Amino acid sequence: MGKKVDLGAHLKKHFGFDTFKGNQEEVIENVLKGNDTFVLMPTGGGKSLCYQLPALILPGTAIIISPLIALMKNQVDAMRNFSEDDGIAHFLNSSLTKAAIAKVKEDMLSGKTKLLYVAPESLTKEENIEFLKRVEISFYAVDEAHCISEWGHDFRPEYRRIRPIIEEIGTKPLMALTATATPKVQSDIQKSLGMVGSLVFKSSFNRPNLFYEVRSKKHATKQIIKILKENVGKSAIIYCLSRKKVEELAEMLVVNGIKARAYHAGMDAGTRAGNQDAFLMEETDVIVATIAFGMGIDKPDVRLVMHYDIPKSLEGYYQETGRAGRDGGEGKCITFYSYKDIQKLEKFMQGKPIAEQEIGKQLLLETVSYAESSICRRKILLHYFGEHHHEDNCDTCDNCTNPKEQSEGKDNVVLMIKTVLELKERFKADHISPFLAGDANSAIKSYKHHEHKLFAAGKEKESKYWNAVIRQLLVAGLLVKEIENYGILKVSDKGKAFLEKPRSFMITQEHEFDVDDMEEKAVGGTAAVDPQLFNMLKDLRKKISKKKNLPPFVIFQDPSLEAMAIHYPITLEEMMNIPGVGSGKANRFGKEFVQLIKNHVEENEIERPVDMVVKSVANKSKNKIAIIQSIDRMIPLNDIAESRGLNLQELLVEIESIVYSGTRVNIDYFIDQVMDEDHRDDIFYYFKEDAETDDIGSALDELGEDEYSEENIRLVRIKFLSEVGN
Repeated sequence: MGKKVDLGAHLKKHFGFDTFKGNQEEVIENVLKGNDTFVLMPTGGGKSLCYQLPALILPGTAIIISPLIALMKNQVDAMRNFSEDDGIAHFLNSSLTKAAIAKVKEDMLSGKTKLLYVAPESLTKEENIEFLKRVEISFYAVDEAHCISEWGHDFRPEYRRIRPIIEEIGTKPLMALTATATPKVQSDIQKSLGMVGSLVFKSSFNRPNLFYEVRSKKHATKQIIKILKENVGKSAIIYCLSRKKVEELAEMLVVNGIKARAYHAGMDAGTRAGNQDAFLMEETDVIVATIAFGMGIDKPDVRLVMHYDIPKSLEGYYQETGRAGRDGGEGKCITFYSYKDIQKLEKFMQGKPIAEQEIGKQLLLETVSYAESSICRRKILLHYFGEHHHEDNCDTCDNCTNPKEQSEGKDNVVLMIKTVLELKERFKADHISPFLAGDANSAIKSYKHHEHKLFAAGKEKESKYWNAVIRQLLVAGLLVKEIENYGILKVSDKGKAFLEKPRSFMITQEHEFDVDDMEEKAVGGTAAVDPQLFNMLKDLRKKISKKKNLPPFVIFQDPSLEAMAIHYPITLEEMMNIPGVGSGKANRFGKEFVQLIKNHVEENEIERPVDMVVKSVANKSKNKIAIIQSIDRMIPLNDIAESRGLNLQELLVEIESIVYSGTRVNIDYFIDQVMDEDHRDDIFYYFKEDAETDDIGSALDELGEDEYSEENIRLVRIKFLSEVGN
């Protein structure tokens, strides 16, 4: 290009900004010079402007290759908002009609279109290749370029074909852009796109406003509800690995009074788009999603990103946590970790090609290292992306705000470096740690390493400790991982210098994540019952039962009283969260119980558990509604059971749970068919006058097993509870 372009004026004219962010200006100048350009810029750094502005300045059309249809649409809409002519930007993908495709081609040939977004699958279609040969192209930009590498977190084989197709259409300058790339992925991208000599513009991956935290997965749902209740009105994204978990968790949040919606690829497009819009328009605070969510969602004020399940790679984790606090404000990233989840992910990999399994395992190991490590999380993350963080305390991660114990590790560091060199720098961490700990596994025996002089040289420590040493030496730069053969440990020059002149090196103790930390039942007697309150509640129940002339069990069952004596509900709304107490029971009997509990809490200055009772969705509410509606339509119980995939016994359990929590149902139509009047009245009278408990066994003893069946007693007990109690 001859004369120097005034980029600032163009920026102001097209986008209304006064200044460039980071190194955007240098990137754009390099593109305008016609050079290949590699841009590594974290989410929120202003990556898209790097190709949008030069596309508007240069003659011809820029071809932007992007993997996400939703993202293309957003970008095209955004570009059209900046311009008076809608033809300025178009996308070409499988979602377009024939007429729409014709319009795109017409605008491009007339020179109106400055940016064409195209999916790699569309780029490979013969008719599109032929068409693009007729168009003046300014440059190509490959967005989300990490998709080229199978080490990237979002590998797409069709991305591998981009270079040959570009050559077929006609070579022009090339840009590759990604928001996450480790040194390994970076080298893959450059090789695959044939741009090894290109200039690389790398912004810092440090997001100083984000707080990183990893928690044990014990009671994860309860913890999530508590966090959300403490942050009402703030936008949050919660990631789960499976669609089933997304739906379960979203339902659980809604039942507990949190504005939440689900999002995953299995939902119909309308619902999915509706839920996404509700989040963007702030009609809902929380989106529970699979990783399909968030790509290209430009919501600057997401305050919380939680991972219910740990991601499969640190790149995925960085990308997803990067959706928090894009406006520079508060952003909390909380991940729930249990080693069992890692084992589950390893199981999913079985059956895939061996090479893919190898890569997957290496990426998982990085994630485990991150989760279990006790050194600064920011340091580990930035090191993973080939960047050094020099501060010793970032003050914005759980490990820096709650430091773990350290111990002098100089001798062990020397032993580790010696071992890597002795084994000819040909092995990964999962070979070296057991080797030092003296664990002669099959891999070690196959190399005859159990006969090596250094085998078991560190046997006073476990394999886990040696793993920690490796992780900490990698971050300190004394060991490095080979790029070509990823995962193999090499000793750096810095490491060799340490060996010659050892100095103090503190090793931080790792986190102990309990292997059995999986989610427990959301509701259950996990805490201790307050015996004094439990007895007071029983007395109150007795008093009310006398006054209303009802057996005590009709009012509340013992398990419900126990739960009250654990969780101290002091409002009717909290009372409705107690197992076996629905809104019917709470409104009918709850007032006096709530008052009693409130007085007890105040008099004894009891600190109520803040993690209030979590309402359970165990007996899926949808199932209950369907059963109640079927009974209202007088459908025989056997037929209802069959339609719900239950046997009669299981259906009776469901109906009992409905009536115990205070909802009235009328099953007379069925009772009248299956038993005579006298039997029915005898059982009813027994529960009303004689029974001290609602136990079926006691009823059978009293009434006689020869004459009465368990099923009949249960049916009449439902009738009795419904009529008398509800």
